Amino acid sequence: MKVKIEANLKNEDVQFLCKSDNTMGKLINIIGNIEIPIRGNRYESLVKSIIGQQLSVKAAGTIIGRVEALCNGITPQSIYNASIDQLRATGVSKSKINYIKDLTEKYLSNELKLELLDHLSNGEVIAELTKIKGIGQWTAEMFLIFSLGRNNVLSFGDVGLQRACKWLYQADKDTNGKEFLAQKSEKWKPYYSIASLYLWETVNRDYVVHFKSIADLLSEKGIHLEEAKKPIEDYENLYEITSSGKIISLKRKYTRR
Repeated sequence: MKVKIEANLKNEDVQFLCKSDNTMGKLINIIGNIEIPIRGNRYESLVKSIIGQQLSVKAAGTIIGRVEALCNGITPQSIYNASIDQLRATGVSKSKINYIKDLTEKYLSNELKLELLDHLSNGEVIAELTKIKGIGQWTAEMFLIFSLGRNNVLSFGDVGLQRACKWLYQADKDTNGKEFLAQKSEKWKPYYSIASLYLWETVNRDYVVHFKSIADLLSEKGIHLEEAKKPIEDYENLYEITSSGKIISLKRKYTRR
């Protein structure tokens, strides 16, 4: 079982991306290596994903912390034993309580066997997970990447990936992000997940905010890159989307000297 997702400039997958897509290669060489631990506790990962849906990083972290304190750790039995009123008091919405209760019941009854998902294809894993209330396509795709460590997953509906892709390849503002991502990703196959890490890191470092293009980034002088050397581990809560559709970066800021 994989213990980490590793995007190393010396690895075959990263070298493949650099050779097959020159523009992506430039971005990779700016960002460097990325290493992210695999989420070993799959049940806990799904519960946290459900709780954190449509919440900022800060709000999700606060509520998850309360649930962990209430249950003395997020486990199937502790969530099962917690009452609806107790979970509501932590700030979890009624709908999300129903979702994590449904997940827990399916897990405890062995209807959902998370330990067996390694043997299924990406499509089969998504089909199994989306049977659970509150788990949609995007959450299942994040599980494939960050819990199962799959290298060939691309979430076409992820607005952060769409935004980074449009910036990297200088698409017009009105370009359909999903279609454009699908078009450009042809060169990344079969290492979609690795390319995704670099695109997410583009949003994380605020390159899309502070630079008009990668050419602008490459020509910029006096840039302080060390601050953002270590990539974040929670890409699910990388950005917050306002009601108007504006994306707000919530992690470390990219700064210049």
